[in-house]
Amino acid sequence: MSFGHPLLLLTLLVLPLLVLLYFLLERRRARYAVTFTNLDVLASVAGGRSIRRYIAPALFLVALGFLCVALARPHRSTLVASNKATVILVVDVSGSMHATDVKPTRLGAAQAAVRTFLDHVPKNVKVGLIAFSSEPQVAAPPTTDRDLVRRSLDELDFLQAYGGTAIGDAIAAAVDLGKKTVGPTPRRQTIAYTVASKNPLVSILFLSDGKQTRGSLSPLAGATTAKAAGYPVYTVALGTPNGVLNRPFGFGGGVPARIPVPPDPTTLHAIATVTGGKFFNATSADVLQSAYKELGSKLGRVPGKKEATNEAVLLAAIALVAAGILSAIWAPRLP
Repeated sequence: MSFGHPLLLLTLLVLPLLVLLYFLLERRRARYAVTFTNLDVLASVAGGRSIRRYIAPALFLVALGFLCVALARPHRSTLVASNKATVILVVDVSGSMHATDVKPTRLGAAQAAVRTFLDHVPKNVKVGLIAFSSEPQVAAPPTTDRDLVRRSLDELDFLQAYGGTAIGDAIAAAVDLGKKTVGPTPRRQTIAYTVASKNPLVSILFLSDGKQTRGSLSPLAGATTAKAAGYPVYTVALGTPNGVLNRPFGFGGGVPARIPVPPDPTTLHAIATVTGGKFFNATSADVLQSAYKELGSKLGRVPGKKEATNEAVLLAAIALVAAGILSAIWAPRLP
């Protein structure tokens, strides 16, 4: 924690002076004799208060201490929104996204989760959208216009194709889009990737529900491209191991086909590990929503300071109210 006006912390020195003054007054009060005819009643009033008589004054001092801290304008370390950050959303729209093992469909669950992400990511963070099956295509360039991204998200139904899954090419396309948005990565970050991973200008949120079947780049080759650029890739494996895609007709117009479409969590986990991102295994719509909500609260943010003056004042008010209530409850009442 840091302070905007650290010298004002010297006001805390008044607290020990108040404690000393309190005990001096208590000692002075004890010198005077108290005349009371009914000693039994006096004992019942005064007895058992040796500890709790100090609780209310202590709470008052705590409140005063928080007010002194508030005067110094405290700042706490936290994640703050970056006005230079960009998040590239990459969504698989291959035919297997019609599978219904994740309700209502894999694609429908993915669209809902992306909307949740857009609701939680900072408004000044640019968000782009790439859809891919056999090849990637930019559905929305990086922008702070959330409505544009939402409209592009709604159009993914029309982009969906019965093609393959080009994971490596999709990651490379996201890297290229990031570079066009923020420029080339500084050389010092490409040499020491750990520096870039702590404060990346571009993050990639990648969702796929199957194994790679198309494309010129392998998944790990795409991950290497992202690592070289300093872009962490957060991967989501969508679907269940027993997921199937129901086709109305099999080959030749015969019996309807049930095509297994399991996700590939092993590959997606490796991509996240290589690039310094994080892997999520989403086997249900609720898990997918939770993952995108968490990422929406983290991506596009960098370590920074946030003023905590209001929190200090609130704590002071709570302590002061508690002191007043306890004083009223425990105040001695003579018959």
